Amino acid sequence: MIVAFSLSPVAHDPSGSVTEAVAAAVRVVRESGLPHETNAMFTNIEGEWDEVMAVVKRAVDVVAEASPRVGLVLKADIRPGYDGQLTAKVERIEEALRD
Repeated sequence: MIVAFSLSPVAHDPSGSVTEAVAAAVRVVRESGLPHETNAMFTNIEGEWDEVMAVVKRAVDVVAEASPRVGLVLKADIRPGYDGQLTAKVERIEEALRD
């Protein structure tokens, strides 16, 4: 499965920045060893249901250390038997665009 998720701490820096809290969450994802990527809006992570959701929970817990309230947006593509889709899906689109 691929999960795209975004975490938002409610209590944050007076400047409105959430950089430190988001960096802590991304660190959890990177340390998981699962395939992942981070873009301007989401962090995408690929793996089996239990391992991906455990990483998301740890990321929420880390953000919750800095904020008593955390918003979570999560979207999942659940397709058993398929690996490497984090890059393969994009490659298929790029191939279609070349045609």
